[in-house]
Amino acid sequence: MLDLFSRNRVATLILVLAVAYAAIGTAAPGYLSGATASVVVSNSLVLMLISLGTMMVILTRNIDVSSGSVLGLSAAVLGLSLTAGVSLPLAIAFCLATGAVAGAFNGLMVAYLGIPSIVATLGTLGLYRGIMLVLTGGRWIEDLPQGLKALAANLGFGFSVLTIVVLALVALAWIVLRRTRFGRNFYAVGDNRAAAHHLGVPVKLVQFSAFVATGVCAALAGLVFAAQIGFIPNQAGNGIELKAIAVNVLGGVSLLGGTGSVAGVFTAVIFITSIDSALVFLKIPAYWNDFIAGAILLSVLLLDGRIRQIIDRRIRARRYGVHERGPTQSRETTTARNVEASR
Repeated sequence: MLDLFSRNRVATLILVLAVAYAAIGTAAPGYLSGATASVVVSNSLVLMLISLGTMMVILTRNIDVSSGSVLGLSAAVLGLSLTAGVSLPLAIAFCLATGAVAGAFNGLMVAYLGIPSIVATLGTLGLYRGIMLVLTGGRWIEDLPQGLKALAANLGFGFSVLTIVVLALVALAWIVLRRTRFGRNFYAVGDNRAAAHHLGVPVKLVQFSAFVATGVCAALAGLVFAAQIGFIPNQAGNGIELKAIAVNVLGGVSLLGGTGSVAGVFTAVIFITSIDSALVFLKIPAYWNDFIAGAILLSVLLLDGRIRQIIDRRIRARRYGVHERGPTQSRETTTARNVEASR
């Protein structure tokens, strides 16, 4: 059991999530219901997509802080296309293509031009947001067609067409990253780029692909965002990239690359969204939301780190027979045992 919680971030998050649900359910019994669960899943879709795309880049030991702007730009292209009379399927294609092109531009600068990812994506964060504002004239895009809104309509049990698409994409990402050679290349590049290159892994192509995937995920998030709220504000996606990075850290994705799982990101998104929904359910004023959510996130990370230290210490003590002693005493004990064994 100790090994499970020491090495498995998903198990730890599920435990914390269960405790949080129990506490919230005690304070507000109506919170624990199927309706609340469907709301949490629906509210998590945009963050889920952004976090999943961000994970792909972080695995390769890079970072992308422009995904919120890509979301906004893609959503604007979608909205402008629809208001211009373009058919819904073609408008969706334009939206996804916008995200792919934006991601490809990021990947070109990082993978092939050697620009540090934080510098490149900080630049495109402002660039893509500026293009969006120029295209829309700084105005909101309203009166979106019912066909788009129908994609987010409840089909039963809290699921919509977009919910099914996003969950299918999550499952596909898990399969690709864990069950295919191409997916494992992301971990190899992030773990040791030079070694991966010597082993024949196309490092630059993998990095480029990660940014393209992130752009497509952000574009799909823009589609979900527009379908759910029915209009596109000029600040769409603003700041969500930072929340996605926090979700990845909470879900066990290492910022140093090479470590992380889709299951961890999925669980972390549900956790964060559940906290946000609980604050609304408990009727806490909206201006407290960011403070409380941030405090809970930091508390969970600090508590998780402390618990892991304690568990690792106990596992080592059980495995090697070393009790809770200081470093000097442990070395002295080991030396004495070695001397005794040599006699």
